[in-house]
Amino acid sequence: MEPLQRWRSFAVGETMRLDKFLWFARIVKTRSLGQQLAENGRLRLSGRVIDRAHATVRIGDVLSFAVHGKVRVLKVEALPTRRGPPAEARALYTEVGESPVDEPSAE
Repeated sequence: MEPLQRWRSFAVGETMRLDKFLWFARIVKTRSLGQQLAENGRLRLSGRVIDRAHATVRIGDVLSFAVHGKVRVLKVEALPTRRGPPAEARALYTEVGESPVDEPSAE
């Protein structure tokens, strides 16, 4: 067995780039906004702080990020093949929780 083929057999399920998933799932309006969100270190993927847009997303991963003063926590249910209508995009993830962002106290 060739070395390259041996490594391919260890692949665990399908994956997708984080910025592409955010755009396909209609969480962000453009793919470049998805890249910015990931590269600013404001997003966590299964508990890990992400600082690169090419991080891989798998089914079952949990995304958490702050947007509009709230923390959104999403569980990835499926990986998309295209950027479809909003109803199709909502089926890609489930909202695990949403909580207000803690404001630093002015003591």
